[in-house]
Amino acid sequence: MKITWLGHSSFLLEDSKCHKLLTDPFDETVGYKVFQGEVDLITISHNHFDHNYTQNIKCSHIINKPGSFNLCDIPIMGIPSYHDKVKGAKRGKNIIFIIEMDGYRICHLGDLGYILSKDEIEKLGSIDVLLIPVGGNFTIDGKEAAELSRSINSHIVIPIHYKTSSLTFELDGLERFLKYMKSAERVKSNSLVIENKLQEYNSVKILDYK
Repeated sequence: MKITWLGHSSFLLEDSKCHKLLTDPFDETVGYKVFQGEVDLITISHNHFDHNYTQNIKCSHIINKPGSFNLCDIPIMGIPSYHDKVKGAKRGKNIIFIIEMDGYRICHLGDLGYILSKDEIEKLGSIDVLLIPVGGNFTIDGKEAAELSRSINSHIVIPIHYKTSSLTFELDGLERFLKYMKSAERVKSNSLVIENKLQEYNSVKILDYK
């Protein structure tokens, strides 16, 4: 399968059957190039402008609520969570999505705002690719993200939702997250292709949004 980072928390996931799934599309005010095109599925973790912009996207199915789904032969589970540390009182609810494509389990944490409990982590199950916010301010910060990454113990970890030269609002950069993670590789592309059985754990891949 192919994982392409579009910036912020948005990814285009493509499987071997040419199915396309888009996560958390953003609007033009975020600073990255807005996605326009056709996909089979869109997952939306919460209804904020930088995660739910679907204008000019042709899509058969939009999933923006918790539950179990199986669309286009892609099993998806939406797990309720929160955008803050006070059970949604400050910023509302958030949906964690577990997406299964080509035998890999991808976990998109959306704008998670707190450290998941042991029980919540167990509900995620075994994760191959973890997409985790690290920028703080509106989500968990780099240190918290590193702690949670180690607890989830996925094979690959891709940091999202952090400050870059294109982003128009303030978040932390990658530095704090990388300080607490042992293994990190900068991928000189905005895409990562996964074909074989994954062996390593907590291997951080930094994708190029350009």
